[in-house]
Amino acid sequence: MTTSNETRINEWFVPRFGPLKFRIFVGLLFLPYTGMCVSFAVIGSLIAIDFSWERVGAIAAIYALALGISAHAADTLGSRKVKPWGNYFSKKDLLMMMIGSLAIAYGIGIYYIVFFVPFLAVIAVLEGFFLLAYNFEIFGGRFHNDFWFAVSWGLLPTLAGYVIQTNSVDPLPLGIAVLTALASYLEIRMSRPYKELRRRNASRQEIERLEVGLKILSLGTIASALAFIGFRVIFS
Repeated sequence: MTTSNETRINEWFVPRFGPLKFRIFVGLLFLPYTGMCVSFAVIGSLIAIDFSWERVGAIAAIYALALGISAHAADTLGSRKVKPWGNYFSKKDLLMMMIGSLAIAYGIGIYYIVFFVPFLAVIAVLEGFFLLAYNFEIFGGRFHNDFWFAVSWGLLPTLAGYVIQTNSVDPLPLGIAVLTALASYLEIRMSRPYKELRRRNASRQEIERLEVGLKILSLGTIASALAFIGFRVIFS
């Protein structure tokens, strides 16, 4: 029988209400960490002097779909380790989630690439590569490590946000992208031992130390993006 620790149903980001499968689906999305990635894309988009709110929404939707649903479904499908969320969704369910959400994300991206920002195609290709290489551990798992995690879900989203507005990359967004990559690297460095402690039923004190750090990092990032949105609403 699968325990609550193995399913991670008691994680702080999983709702305490609703049917079990709904709660598991929300857990699969890892919303605080997906929120970090979407926040990076939003911040990158709002760095541009001249920007479109439509494109801010578009890049946020792309990353919410591509990471929140598709990449996490792919991670459950492709990992060499047993993934608890996979106990509640069949391979067919996960494959449909992965392909369907990725198709919508790329459909939005291709529209902007074809008509407005062709340079976004470079990031789209790189992100697609990392989504498959990281989560399915291809090339002997060479890209399944903390560095490439930080590049794919920390650095590139910020650049994508800027590119969808400007069709270019400049020193300022590149510097901010390095900072968001560092934040993403810190998140994964805390997340791995945190998951291991939970799996081993470690003491609450040990788990809480890392959990608090993850909450501060993820929720702080999301709050920063919301503050940035508020600033641009007021002063644009």
